[in-house]
Amino acid sequence: MYIDVYGDTLCALVSAAGLASTGHNVCLHVPEGPAATTLANGGCPYREPGLPELVTEQTIAGRFKLAAGDVPPDERAAIIWLALSPTDVDLAFDIISKLPTESGRSWVVVNQSTFPVGTTEALERALGELPGSESTQRVAASLPDLLIEGAAVKSFTAANHWLLGCDSAWGRRMVAEALRPYNRRRDNIMMMRPREAEFTKLAITGMLATRLSFMNDMANLADMLDVDIERVRQGVGKDQRIGDSYLYPGCGFGGLSFSQDVMNLASTLKHSGIQAQLLDQVMRINERQKESLFRKLWRYYSTDLQGRKVAIWGVAFKPESARIDNAPALKLIEALWAQGVQVHVHDPRALPALAEWAGNRRDLVLHKDPYAALVDVDALMLVTEWDAYMSPDLSHMKATMKQPLLLDGRNIWDPDFMKQNGFEYFGIGRR
Repeated sequence: MYIDVYGDTLCALVSAAGLASTGHNVCLHVPEGPAATTLANGGCPYREPGLPELVTEQTIAGRFKLAAGDVPPDERAAIIWLALSPTDVDLAFDIISKLPTESGRSWVVVNQSTFPVGTTEALERALGELPGSESTQRVAASLPDLLIEGAAVKSFTAANHWLLGCDSAWGRRMVAEALRPYNRRRDNIMMMRPREAEFTKLAITGMLATRLSFMNDMANLADMLDVDIERVRQGVGKDQRIGDSYLYPGCGFGGLSFSQDVMNLASTLKHSGIQAQLLDQVMRINERQKESLFRKLWRYYSTDLQGRKVAIWGVAFKPESARIDNAPALKLIEALWAQGVQVHVHDPRALPALAEWAGNRRDLVLHKDPYAALVDVDALMLVTEWDAYMSPDLSHMKATMKQPLLLDGRNIWDPDFMKQNGFEYFGIGRR
């Protein structure tokens, strides 16, 4: 098939390259901006495992090409694939309004963007208003973005399931054919109505966020009850009715898409007349949790933080990402700055994004070497659980730090082992 993908999101790039890798001829239409510039120069705008190699491979093979956002789709294309930012709803309708309608062309618009519930149906109505629609098949289908950042390529090419919302048998068949190479061993496509698929995506995100916030609340309570939350987590996860996914307490969740999806769900409930009390509480817990490490530091030094130096390991909102959208580290850094703390930061990938966010400040020092960030610091805060931080050189750390104080925001280290090696250790709900 010839497929035209529109967007500059991670989802757009992964979908375009993934579809091309199975033989489809894919054109990725990228709006003007940093992503378009990077791609035009042969780079990849996202630090995602396997993605740069996949894009290069498909470009060389001739199945993946780039075009500007305002270039019309290939005359042989029947599928228009929208993977736009959640804020680009107007752009989606603009793309449809400019579709060529000569020769009675039929279209399937696949909406992979996280737009408000009901948008796919509105896109289909817009298709129906184009000239010649009465004698052609023009439908819209919702195929929500279920990619997992840090494993985005795998979550597309080996998806556990797809949610396909479409009211047209022809549209369902066309989308299923596009995905057929990834759907051969068993049927992973769940068919539903468009708004059901859109709402399911939001509900999944809401459920995951609720589990995270619940465990963070339990971890805070464990601190007061002298309970080790790690043993509680393991016990809860063993219950088959619950399972252990998204039960790891920490210093809050971030990510542009994840946070926006939760807020979109809350907004949908609010506009329907239903109070989103649970989701409102989930978001409040998460924002409060982002300051959990700061509160521990504040208490440890009896509120006297002026002039101290603190190291932070990890500012990306999750491992294997270079993005800092709504990352817990940002709120933590701002709280430290407000108390006159000089912050020293290491992250394997996210330092450029942090530098752009912070600007030129004397109280922020970025380090390429994690141990260089520890020189004469009064504490180390672990915020993002990169693999490189799992087994650090403890003797080097202890000799470098002014005060061997560890504040583990992801509970990746063993408290007893750290204490045996001369550190003062505080985790999230751990002793």
